[in-house]
Amino acid sequence: MDTGNAAWMLTASSLVLLMTPAVAFFYGGMVRAKAILNMLMLSVGAMAVTSIVWTLWGWSIAYAGNDIGGIFGDPATGFLLKDSMVAQNGVFTAAKTSGAYPGSIDVAFQLTFAIITVALISGALAERIKFSTWMIFVALWITFDYAPMAHMVWNGGLLSGKGAISQAIGAAAHDFAGGTVVHINAAVAALVIVLIIGKRKGFGKEPIRPHNVPFVMLGAFLLWFGWFGFNAGSAFAANGTAGYAWVSTTIATAGATLGWLATEKIRSGHFTAVGAASGMVAGLVAITPAADVVSPLWAMVLGAIAGVLTCFACGWKFKLGYDDSLDVVGVHGVGGVTGTVLIGLFGEGTGLLAGGSWRQLVVQICIAAIAILFSGVVTAIIAFALEKTIGWRVTEAQEVSGIDLADQGERAYDFAGTASSVLKEVK
Repeated sequence: MDTGNAAWMLTASSLVLLMTPAVAFFYGGMVRAKAILNMLMLSVGAMAVTSIVWTLWGWSIAYAGNDIGGIFGDPATGFLLKDSMVAQNGVFTAAKTSGAYPGSIDVAFQLTFAIITVALISGALAERIKFSTWMIFVALWITFDYAPMAHMVWNGGLLSGKGAISQAIGAAAHDFAGGTVVHINAAVAALVIVLIIGKRKGFGKEPIRPHNVPFVMLGAFLLWFGWFGFNAGSAFAANGTAGYAWVSTTIATAGATLGWLATEKIRSGHFTAVGAASGMVAGLVAITPAADVVSPLWAMVLGAIAGVLTCFACGWKFKLGYDDSLDVVGVHGVGGVTGTVLIGLFGEGTGLLAGGSWRQLVVQICIAAIAILFSGVVTAIIAFALEKTIGWRVTEAQEVSGIDLADQGERAYDFAGTASSVLKEVK
């Protein structure tokens, strides 16, 4: 076993896990004060439920089980991680300790990806869904959507570089760290659920503004930091590819931030902090599938394109009338598609503008389209089933008074108590 690789992958796993609290702050700052605790709790639910499901059968479906139709692995082979963990003299260790790093670390690394993916969906559903319904959804979605998608793309399945789609087109599909599995997948799921559960009260009729912009910026900065584990960790070794993924991630994110801010300045006359934070995330999303195969120049270009496109895309919800509360579709959906497809133009030696041919572009479009279709169908089935049984939404009265009180029985800020204390001190 290479202890250096093992140490790096443990570090990368921890960095990716940090991304879920970062998302919680990023989303939490963008909702109104009466809903921040619920927003944070949706990330808590994602972490807790996904960890249990992954241990029971999620890992097996994604990576451990025998391939079934190129779509998923059987859930029994790695049930309760029995393929990955063994006890030696009363102490548990990895079943396989040879190679780049132990298999137990791979379980941890891939778990953090599953957690962040489902947590991303919560931003579209802000301020109106029951926490109990969300937890059931997380368990079902990880089982029937995320784990099979991870298998299809990253474990030799249908959408992998060795899969049937790649073989038919004659070019290897490429998704380095999750353009399809994470971002397109989460964004499509978010859109489907939003269309089923409907809009927040007052959407499009009254201003719904972020209540804490510093929280939004803090979340974005922490996401950028955690993303080094996300992308550089996807090299699966402490090597030059990991180092370059770190560099390309930063270059693209910088390009997207500038692209978003320039678009915003031309359109509205301001460089906003929320825009800067959103531009950062858009760049991180777009470079994710391509971090190892685009040159520094194309990384900048890819990021800038993503920044401009996602900035415009976030306004679609008002024109089309769907209430994607925190722009999951605009940032992660459009950013994920942009990064995935542009590999077909910018991928070194394979992309149409980087010494390759049209085949890479076609295969990237195909895997993005199939990911959209798969996520849309599976999520629709799950979301409709939950809507028709236990229901997604809190009551209108609870939404108006604040979902924090309705679901958590708490408030994030005791404004009344603070005002009372100040008055007493003045007297």
